Amino acid sequence: MPVILASSSPRRRELLEKAGLVFEIVPSPAEEVHDASMRPEELCELNASIKAAEVAGRRTDAVVIGADTLVFIDGQPLGKPADLDTARAMLRQLAGRVHQVCTGVCVMFPDGTRKIFHGLTKVTFLPLGDEEIDAYFALVNPLDKAGAYGIQEHGERIVAGIEGDFDNVMGLPVKLVMAALEAESGCGEGVDG
Repeated sequence: MPVILASSSPRRRELLEKAGLVFEIVPSPAEEVHDASMRPEELCELNASIKAAEVAGRRTDAVVIGADTLVFIDGQPLGKPADLDTARAMLRQLAGRVHQVCTGVCVMFPDGTRKIFHGLTKVTFLPLGDEEIDAYFALVNPLDKAGAYGIQEHGERIVAGIEGDFDNVMGLPVKLVMAALEAESGCGEGVDG
């Protein structure tokens, strides 16, 4: 049975390849919901479900994995910044503090079954001034990343530590995804790792 990742994220692709899963990539053009009044888990799971449903509607023969990652601080979601000024403001807000990274996942099966879940990881940032932020942005494009950073790209320059799953901060709680695939359909059987 084909497995589809409903995302163009190179980080999610890398994580699933590393887990040994064979899959196709069919990005979802679905519009995400932006509602700061929702709990982080609910918002990420809702957006993951919207993305998965859009692709599953076109590919009824496949298992579809949709995901949505957001950074939350003080209950406020930080998505992908629109420009460098917004990205700088996000890192200033995160500097020296603890925030949460939530990745919601929806796995849709051809029979209509859905498995919806999320990963939650606490991330502590180093204190950062404008000089450190600019040095980080010289190495990393912040505009395609929730919260304006990627932990896997020079994360040591900005992150003091994490509590939870590193893969989740990258954009996909792989162990949870593989468990959902194996439990429901056997899609994950025989993979390495």
